[in-house]
Amino acid sequence: MSTDAATIRQALRDNQEEPEGPARNARAERLLAGAEQSGDAALLVEALVHQLQVYNYSSEKDKMFVPFARLLRLWDERPGDFDPFMTHHLFWMFKWVSSSMVDQPHIPLAAIEKWQGEMERRYRLAGHSERAVRQGELEIARHLGDLERAGQAYTAWQAADRDRMANCHACELHEQGNWQALRGLDEEALTAWSPVLEGEHVCAHEPHAVLAASLLPLLRTGRAEQARAHHLRGYRMVRPMESMRYSVALHVEFCALTGNEPRALEILADRPAYFTDSGNPGSLMDFLTVTAVLMDRLTELGHGAQPVPGPAGTDWTAALLAVEARTQALALAARFDTRNGNGHVGAQVRERLARRPLLDRLPLGVRAVPLAAPSEAPAPAVRPAATGPAADLAGLLAEAHRLSDAGHPDARAAWRAVAERAGEAGGEADALSAHDRASVEDHRAMSPSLPPAEAAEAFRTAARLYEEAGDRGEAVAAQARRAFLRSTEEGAADEALAEIAPLVELVRALHAEGLATGRQVSGVLVCRARAHQQRMFQAADEESTAAAVAALEQAAREVLAFAEPLLGRDEVATRVSEALGFLADVSAYRGDGPAAAELYGRAAAVVNAAQQPWYAVEYEARTARIAAQLDDHETAERAARKALEHGSTSLSAAGRARLHLILAEVLGATGRFDEATGHALDSAHWADEAGESATLGAHARHQLGGWLLRLGRAAEAAAVLEAVLPDLSAEEHGDGMVVQTLWWLGDGLSTLGEPRAAAEHWLRAADVARAWPEQHDHAMLAQLAGQALYRAELNQEAERAYERAGELWRALGDVPALARTLRVRAWIAIRDGLPGLGAARAFMAEAERECEGPLLRADLADTYRQTAELLAHACEGDPGEAADDPARLAYEEALGYVDRAAAAFDEAGPEHLDRRTAAGLMAAWLEADLGRADAALRRAAEVLAAYEGVPAGTDGTVDARRSEVESVRGYVAGA
Repeated sequence: MSTDAATIRQALRDNQEEPEGPARNARAERLLAGAEQSGDAALLVEALVHQLQVYNYSSEKDKMFVPFARLLRLWDERPGDFDPFMTHHLFWMFKWVSSSMVDQPHIPLAAIEKWQGEMERRYRLAGHSERAVRQGELEIARHLGDLERAGQAYTAWQAADRDRMANCHACELHEQGNWQALRGLDEEALTAWSPVLEGEHVCAHEPHAVLAASLLPLLRTGRAEQARAHHLRGYRMVRPMESMRYSVALHVEFCALTGNEPRALEILADRPAYFTDSGNPGSLMDFLTVTAVLMDRLTELGHGAQPVPGPAGTDWTAALLAVEARTQALALAARFDTRNGNGHVGAQVRERLARRPLLDRLPLGVRAVPLAAPSEAPAPAVRPAATGPAADLAGLLAEAHRLSDAGHPDARAAWRAVAERAGEAGGEADALSAHDRASVEDHRAMSPSLPPAEAAEAFRTAARLYEEAGDRGEAVAAQARRAFLRSTEEGAADEALAEIAPLVELVRALHAEGLATGRQVSGVLVCRARAHQQRMFQAADEESTAAAVAALEQAAREVLAFAEPLLGRDEVATRVSEALGFLADVSAYRGDGPAAAELYGRAAAVVNAAQQPWYAVEYEARTARIAAQLDDHETAERAARKALEHGSTSLSAAGRARLHLILAEVLGATGRFDEATGHALDSAHWADEAGESATLGAHARHQLGGWLLRLGRAAEAAAVLEAVLPDLSAEEHGDGMVVQTLWWLGDGLSTLGEPRAAAEHWLRAADVARAWPEQHDHAMLAQLAGQALYRAELNQEAERAYERAGELWRALGDVPALARTLRVRAWIAIRDGLPGLGAARAFMAEAERECEGPLLRADLADTYRQTAELLAHACEGDPGEAADDPARLAYEEALGYVDRAAAAFDEAGPEHLDRRTAAGLMAAWLEADLGRADAALRRAAEVLAAYEGVPAGTDGTVDARRSEVESVRGYVAGA
């Protein structure tokens, strides 16, 4: 370890920038040892202050008390070793030490009050306001549950003057909102936090903590959308910060109370050390409490056996961790209550443990690994007592017949309930008629979960029972349904069609004799059409597919020819609708999208008119899909909305996901991004429910991230896009989608002030786009990466990225873009000072040569202007009086470039007036710095003359130029 003071001071500054955690703390300890050996008293003070800072923002907060006591002793003994900056730090840290003691149950309450009094005394002697003192007292009183004392401290805190010892505005507003929330005043809390949430007041740990604190108040006040946004934005901010376990706990709790248990588990898994880090027992208690809330919720939902993250060394399940976390949280609460002499902390923990979900479901837009199937079913609802088996059976039968007559999809479940109750009543044979038993078997056979062989046997039994009941038409229809089932077997479509052919003739004959209804005849015809469709699916080549398509079209038209005349007089609407759907399928196969959309629309209209909207859902969904492909946004939107409405109780999770995504894309295509995000969120949620997170869900999240970015919600967009990246691959989703996601993510991170991370994503995207035939995107991504790396002051990396971009722009023939890369490379070259000036001049000269064409005068002018700026910027000191003074020579040369820039802007045309006058103002400043007042004033007057006749206030640029001219005049007058 070096004992050189300068080396240690630089190491202290470097360590301050390192991530929070034990590694940074250990380096601080080594640096303190070096400072002690150096013999430099002031350096020792700096090292102690640094150690206290890193302990405070880490999981080892309990270590901060020793270095602070040592600092205070040094201050008392040798205050001269403290410069004004370190003196400020000493008194500032008094607040940290005093307030942190309440989170350490081993520190007696009397000691806490003593330190609070010591802080008050020392602040008073030093002439500081009591504002920070009263805030510290509020924290102690809140911890003790002494609301009367807390209220008095709050009032005194707000009344005291703000001075240099007061916490920053953001931190103060955080605590003011916490006080309101504690009193149950959620609206007042959110109002207090508003300036922090809106970015008016921020600091190193805000709005991080306020975003977390606002989650439940937002939910309780009905602002779920805003709560979701705060979670997405806030968790990204606290995730890398070890010291923010309390805020992470709030995010876990939010997820546990909004149906986002998988997301909460992923948050727990991010920092396993949070389960055992003991440096801050108060935040550990909070973390264990919300962990227990989450585990209780999982167990309640039947996931007690779900493997979950937890303390190292044990394979935890939700049920086991629920007990462990609850036990430990209550044990910590008991330690605090013993120390405090009351039961307040324990009561708070138990109240939190008893919290119930605030929402059943709040889609977040970020993917979480779905939970395994419940190992235990949730407790079933109590079944109402029946007045008697027979009476109950009669009611179930009536409901089953009603649903069957209406063609409702719930009819299958109704007949299953009939069968179950009939068995309870003493056996089906005695309890049900033959026709009812036939209906039971018929509907059982239609269940998609029944194995094909069992379903075929059930249809056969149903047909026999219908015959026994005297319903020959329904018997034939059941046989046709069995034949269609056969057609779904690989290669069996032709055999099935052979079985159906005589059934068609038979049912038509029965209809002629009045022994079969139109519904039964059309049902058999539809079964034949379905079998032709299966034949189409199973066709081995294009020729046989075309033949099957033609046969399907003919079969569908036969259904229409028979059933359409019966509409309104017989229950054939579903048959007509299905036939129209077949014809739409044929049109879609033949590439006639408009005809397919029109036929699907007609199919939906038929069943909607028959008050059977559940059958319209599939046709409306197909209409929406095709209309969207045809850019018929109005039709697509209308159809998708109807499908979601009509399928509210019958759509599968995957079906919902697809419809919400179609609707979202239509809304996005028409610029309604806010509404589009809502449907994209729903699509992602339902895709997760369907087990399609990596496919359909990835598409939804990709689009969601893009729309959030367009809406200016960069933090949410970044969270969503980061979550979707692991699911994307060029093979599965296409490299275009991968590049676009990375591009958007780079845009979002750049907006959030994370240029290094943005550059990483842009460079990844550029590497994918490198293989594309058209290289514009590759060049643009390389340039974006260069810009971000330049902002991050990673000069060598930025130079390489700009060099790559420049080569691509040159190959593409985009000279203005090439010139921009050369100019930036010049600025990169002088970042290390004068040694790079030669390279910088060479880059600018190359940019001049590239811009020599007559159509590039504005780009040439920009190059001249930036060359002037670069020359002036690279000077060491102000121009001297001597003619050979280097700075004076550089300024004179810069002035020459500015004049050339102004002339080139004039040649480029009047649309470049503002850029021309900016060059004129730069020339005025250069003249002023060279001591030529008259020339400076003349050039400033020329700028004003350029805007003669333009009223003040009509253009922001004009007003700005006039203000800048006055600044030049004032500078010259002062000189």
